[in-house]
Amino acid sequence: MKILHVYKTYYPDPPGGVQEALRSICALTQPYGFEHTIFTLSPRPVPHEIDLPEARIVRARAWMRPASTDIGFVDALRRFRVLASEADLIHYLFPWPFADVLHHAARPKAPAVMTYVSDVERQKFLNRMYRPLRNSMLSQMQRIAVSSPNYANTSPVLRSVDVQEKLHTIPFGIADPAVDPPGPPSMLGRLCISAKRPYFLFLGVLRYYKGLDFLLKAAKAVDAQIVIAGQDAQYGQLQRLKEDLGLDNVVFTGQVDQAEKRALMKNCLAFVFPSHLRSEAFGLALVEAAAFGKPMITSEIGTGTSYINLHDETGLVVPPADPAALAEAMHRFLNDPQGVKRMGKAARLRYETLFDGKAMGESYARFFEGSTPR
Repeated sequence: MKILHVYKTYYPDPPGGVQEALRSICALTQPYGFEHTIFTLSPRPVPHEIDLPEARIVRARAWMRPASTDIGFVDALRRFRVLASEADLIHYLFPWPFADVLHHAARPKAPAVMTYVSDVERQKFLNRMYRPLRNSMLSQMQRIAVSSPNYANTSPVLRSVDVQEKLHTIPFGIADPAVDPPGPPSMLGRLCISAKRPYFLFLGVLRYYKGLDFLLKAAKAVDAQIVIAGQDAQYGQLQRLKEDLGLDNVVFTGQVDQAEKRALMKNCLAFVFPSHLRSEAFGLALVEAAAFGKPMITSEIGTGTSYINLHDETGLVVPPADPAALAEAMHRFLNDPQGVKRMGKAARLRYETLFDGKAMGESYARFFEGSTPR
């Protein structure tokens, strides 16, 4: 079966959780006989086609990015129309309003499904204007996947009766990263991390909804290193806040490669993920932390973060945007090594039960197969 996946960005452009989830969906369903093509936009789409192990990537130019929404032009519609005519099934990742425009303009004959990643949270006024197009798009989907029951239960869009009938809960998962050897301990020194002090790790794209300003404010009261791995537009702002607060226990590593990521995960005391807005719909980095058997600290925002991390079982869940609560949770881990060990084991077990790659691959294979005519 030939599947066309549609999302606004993909590798080799800067990574993010949705791109990593899409890569996992493609890679983990290949053994079931699916052939994957990903259509996306890029500010520099040269070459237009790239063959990666998980899929063929076809790119058109992103001409503008209003309200964080990549928009293409005639070339994008032309390329999408050709790819859609070759596909047995089209898989959209929501939200990307330009994909809705492509779908309605091209009127593809292939059936279509959707992975509903998150509601539109930030652009309230534009969302009201977008609602009719969104509802039309949802009505044309054969099936809709959502990554956690938490998100399905708290999204006003997904609670609608029409959508409920199509909804399938499929948690995002990853192949076990802990089976690959981590980088040597000396790698931490190259990242300016002291081996003599325990550290809490955040890893991800530095976006506005990640709550990292609250983590920096919490760091002032914590006698441990706080390591922040990743890069994006918030990097400069966070560096300035670090300087303003006079923090000497916060390390920004910038973007890290896979070996460095494994070394950071393996050696951290715990993983801290302080996202404070519902734009953080799932948190795939939490799945990676759980795979490494690390207890987690997250905020309660009614999304998949509290599906991955269960309070006092796999980690601690604190109120959002609360530096004092974050600091208290880190203090608890620093002072309770047995609790860290217990929760880390529970996190690993939860990964093996719900979030390993095999489970997601099987679920998405059934999801795709059940969406096409026999």
